[in-house]
Amino acid sequence: MNPHEQFREEVKANIEGLQQDKALQAESLDWVGTTARHKYTYNFSWMGRPIIQFPQDMVAMQEIIWNLRPDVIVETGIAHGGSLVFYASILELIGHGEVLGVDIDIRQHNREAIEAHPMFKRISMIQGSSIDTAIVDQVRERVQGKKVLVVLDSNHTHEHVLEELRLYAPLVSVGSYCVVMDTVVEDMPADAFPDRPWGKGDNPKTAVWAYLEENRDFEIDQAIHSKLLITVAPDGYLRRVR
Repeated sequence: MNPHEQFREEVKANIEGLQQDKALQAESLDWVGTTARHKYTYNFSWMGRPIIQFPQDMVAMQEIIWNLRPDVIVETGIAHGGSLVFYASILELIGHGEVLGVDIDIRQHNREAIEAHPMFKRISMIQGSSIDTAIVDQVRERVQGKKVLVVLDSNHTHEHVLEELRLYAPLVSVGSYCVVMDTVVEDMPADAFPDRPWGKGDNPKTAVWAYLEENRDFEIDQAIHSKLLITVAPDGYLRRVR
């Protein structure tokens, strides 16, 4: 075994150990819940744009993008555009690929900032509901015949995310991922989202579970959220296996 292989085996063993350490997983989830009260994820930006994600998840996305080298990354939910810029910058380093963002309301100040960004050369945006069939048809036409990675991060209700999964997961290439953000809502206290239409029992994780009951093309990549510990997407990294 060469040194590179040996290191990879050590990492694999580390992750297996983390996966089995239920106490550490519980402590990590506790930390996520506590920091959420301080809007911790709002504190980070990428190349000047607010990203509103845990840095750990962005490192995981970088690993996926680098290994997969997709032609297109489709993300539903744009907000300030930080994640679009992040994905575009990784594709720029690779020298290949584009990012397509979909949002029901791309606010003008965010649109202007994204369009003025150096990474905009690899970004396109579509305004409209991610579950509107006309919008989905536009996306489908853009990605046809390409290697596709999908990230779902818009409305976090069970019904909306389940419909997104039904519409966008089939666009994902075999071996690639459909990443469902904010599945951690299911693991948060029941009163964590008093001003939102989602919460425990009605969120992206319940949608993932329901989708996997009706579709056998995807499996949860347990290793990713096990190694991250701090993540908004437990059970949300779905790898297409067939």
